[in-house]
Amino acid sequence: MIRTAFLLTLFPVLLSAQPVSLNYYLPAADYNPAIPTPESVLGFQVGEQHAEPAQMAAYYRALAAASPRVTLKEYGRTYERRPLYLLTITTEANQQNIDALQAQHLRATDPQASEADPSTDPAVVWLGYSVHGNEPSGANAALLVAYYLAAAPEADVAPLLGQTIVLMDPFINPDGLNRFATWVNGRKGKVLSSDPQNIEQNEAWPRGRTNHYWFDLNRDWLLQQHPESRGRVEQFHAWKPHVLTDHHEMGTNSTFFFMPGIPSRNHPLTPDRVFELTRALGNYHAAGLDSIGSLYFTEEAFDDFYFGKGSTYPDVNGGVGILFEQASSRSHAQESDHGLLTFPFTVRNQVVVSFTTLRGAAALRPRLVEYQQAFYRTATEEAAQDPVQAYVFGSADDPARTYHLAEVLRRHQIHLYRPQQTITVGDQAFSPDGSYLVPTQQPQYRLIKGMFEQRTTFTDSLFYDVSAWTFPLAYNLPVAELSARQFGRGEAVDTLTFPKGQLVGGKSDYAYLIEPQGYYLHRALYRLLDAGLNVKVATEPLTDAARKSFAAGTLLVALGTQPNVPADSVYQLMQRVADQDALTVHAASTGLTGQGLDLGSRKFSRVQKPKVALLIGGGVSSYDAGEVWHLLDQRFAMPLTLLDVTRLNQTDLSRYTTLVMVDGSYGSIDKSSQEKLKRWLAAGNTLVAQQGAGKWLSDHKLGGVKYKKIEADTVPPRPYAQRDTYRGAQVIGGAIFATEVDLTHPVAYGLTRERLPVFRNEDAMIERGSNPYAYPVVYTDDPLLAGYISEEKEEELRNTAAVAVTKSGKGTIIVFADNPNFRAYWYGTNKLFMNSLFYGSIVQ
Repeated sequence: MIRTAFLLTLFPVLLSAQPVSLNYYLPAADYNPAIPTPESVLGFQVGEQHAEPAQMAAYYRALAAASPRVTLKEYGRTYERRPLYLLTITTEANQQNIDALQAQHLRATDPQASEADPSTDPAVVWLGYSVHGNEPSGANAALLVAYYLAAAPEADVAPLLGQTIVLMDPFINPDGLNRFATWVNGRKGKVLSSDPQNIEQNEAWPRGRTNHYWFDLNRDWLLQQHPESRGRVEQFHAWKPHVLTDHHEMGTNSTFFFMPGIPSRNHPLTPDRVFELTRALGNYHAAGLDSIGSLYFTEEAFDDFYFGKGSTYPDVNGGVGILFEQASSRSHAQESDHGLLTFPFTVRNQVVVSFTTLRGAAALRPRLVEYQQAFYRTATEEAAQDPVQAYVFGSADDPARTYHLAEVLRRHQIHLYRPQQTITVGDQAFSPDGSYLVPTQQPQYRLIKGMFEQRTTFTDSLFYDVSAWTFPLAYNLPVAELSARQFGRGEAVDTLTFPKGQLVGGKSDYAYLIEPQGYYLHRALYRLLDAGLNVKVATEPLTDAARKSFAAGTLLVALGTQPNVPADSVYQLMQRVADQDALTVHAASTGLTGQGLDLGSRKFSRVQKPKVALLIGGGVSSYDAGEVWHLLDQRFAMPLTLLDVTRLNQTDLSRYTTLVMVDGSYGSIDKSSQEKLKRWLAAGNTLVAQQGAGKWLSDHKLGGVKYKKIEADTVPPRPYAQRDTYRGAQVIGGAIFATEVDLTHPVAYGLTRERLPVFRNEDAMIERGSNPYAYPVVYTDDPLLAGYISEEKEEELRNTAAVAVTKSGKGTIIVFADNPNFRAYWYGTNKLFMNSLFYGSIVQ
């Protein structure tokens, strides 16, 4: 019956390609004619085609200019320079007093301040749309929701706006949204095609889901690696909403989903009241969708575990996060198991649940306000009972990595301090100038626990996303848990500045030595090579004439080998390296050292400037490819060539010294291209492969790396209904493991500790062969540090290789079993990857 009504309503529209009316989406009302409709600015009715971000932005500017209920704030810019907006929508009276209301609301989240009055405080509701650009029904629905709240008669909106302050993030990912809108609009016919095999319904790689660098922004709320997320989280904490909605799309053959998700997969740090309030709001969503005949489901998919998603980040910040998932038309219309699914239909569902959210929040306002106050009050109470009273982290060897973790913590409103004095825990010493102290007794207690804990026990063995994200492990930083007796707070850290290195000894007339531990060593190295300097790397440790010890991986710039670069220019470069790359540079006055290598030793190898290409397109993982692109472009200021894998046979590979293959399927590389790769390698070049790319090389007899054969499932028969649960429990969906590193290997230059945490979301495992020098990074015998892995999989993982290095002719193949650049926040293993790009050719 529901499907029939839907078809009768929309099928004539589709045949004639005429726009639906505003009444299809919004109730009939006496709208204020001074407020522009979306159609009057866009030039078409919402749903007739996909609105582009620039068109949406124009509408919101016009709306804010016309309506006293609406204000508009630009909170950031994307990589492609598109503006990011936050609309504040409430009554005209509230708008005139908005700063005072905001300040009053924030006081209620401070356990030390006087409590707000739940009977009078408005509920703050954040509506967030289309973090995935190819899930556009949310962003297009936002146009209609904003129009209604701005233009509907006062009596109609008073029950909503009188009780709430609406914060609208109308297009979270405009770069991806623009990419997708351009695709579908450019392939739309006058007569719509609903064929799932039609090109309009099948966007090309890398698709519009992601941002400019192909990152999933819905995984970046916690990680804070991109400008979109940084600006958004800043605004989130400027308001601390009671409710936040996250509007998505899912498979075409689904219906509609709203929270709660699967109860057994809720994060244990999230208070139970979050899920009680989620269910209470769900009653309003159900009623709204019932009223238009839309099918829906709850509690059988998705979860509230990983704190880095839009629908879960609020749960650990005093709010209630709500995920909406609408079946996607992925175009203007598409056939589905439930009948013809049109773009206007998907938009209407998102409009409906936007309003049910506001109605529910208005009705539940006292409970929401009281809960948020209790969240922060009980957080400090729980913190007082926690045996861990503080965390301390930091590395004097690498102030840049330490800074970047501190930077993320401050973005989440976590208070930091310098230790009052050096803190020694076991064999780790944390100095006041090289580390940070994070007391747990502060309002963000639960978030701090979520970022620092190493959880390994769970009530469920399946996860929608990763099962661990422990930040000090991701940054490979020393960290310790402290009791109240073990620390004293020093200076509060309110403002962070990027650390400067130092140039020890001033200007040299002979040589400079650069210590290898710093995160930005490779940015400095590329800077020097690009300036035409001759740079060498020490393959063994040494001690200079001043008795200073230097590890393998130390860089040498000798003045006598720089005929084309004046000594003054070299000195200026060294100053820049110290200041901008947070490195320690030493001036050397003699080539004769106290111990180990002299500066003219044959154990110094010349470093060639890498010319790097990355295979993209086809079956390549756009996420992993984007991580490499972002790393080199944004962090290390290195040019990168993006090569379409389907055109490998027509590509002149001689232009490149290094080729990177990330996870994915490489079926488009034919026999001819494989032979081409072999010849290129034999000439002395370097191939760096990750995850599935390494398996592809192994399957095609390239590189000699062997993968472990996993035995077939030998578990006794079990009920059919448990098949997904059992199979899912054997998946390594995202956990953190310990590896042992050979610090003398070129791939590991600059690392200082033999134990290195790595992130794994891959089942394939590399076997160790007979060459003991080919596996510089190996999983330990007891590898699990944080997250979930089944006992069977952990047994298989023990003592396998995390990195394998083999020769092919004069060339080198470096295979990573895992992704060393995961989601841009896994700083700790970036050095392995960067070493592979620069030092692959010196591996014997």
